[in-house]
Amino acid sequence: MVTLERLRPDHAEAVLAFERENRSYFARFITDRGDAYFTGFAQRHRALLAEQESGVCHFHLVLDEQGTLLGRVNLVDVADGSAELGYRIGERAAGRGVATAAVREVCRLAAGTYGLRALAAITTRDNLASRTVLARNGFTEEGEVTIKGRPGLSFRRPLTPDDGA
Repeated sequence: MVTLERLRPDHAEAVLAFERENRSYFARFITDRGDAYFTGFAQRHRALLAEQESGVCHFHLVLDEQGTLLGRVNLVDVADGSAELGYRIGERAAGRGVATAAVREVCRLAAGTYGLRALAAITTRDNLASRTVLARNGFTEEGEVTIKGRPGLSFRRPLTPDDGA
């Protein structure tokens, strides 16, 4: 069981600790955020909150029953009833269904709370775990893309009012 909590100002310290703890783990699958991300984190966190306040993004923490931060799941570039899904689950929670549950929950929020009609996602071709999470949540492959020089795939999932129930 996981819950999603909308990003708040008081989450900054926990998010920074999570990103530091999982930096080398994430770098195995996606491009590293770079040192500037960590040194300028406070400003970055404030900028994310401003984006969220304006409605162009919805950022969430993925928490377990004890409130431990397991990951992040986000809806970015919200426009015309659609958004791009992004997520990252920490190493300690990997392989336990957390990503699948978090994506399922954000799809529910996207349709119900945020009134979206579709979600898009991309992942590298070699990230089988991410591709599996997307497939388990009703995303279908749309085509090939290049992600920072690596071969990738794009996915889409239409949302219905029933998804928000």
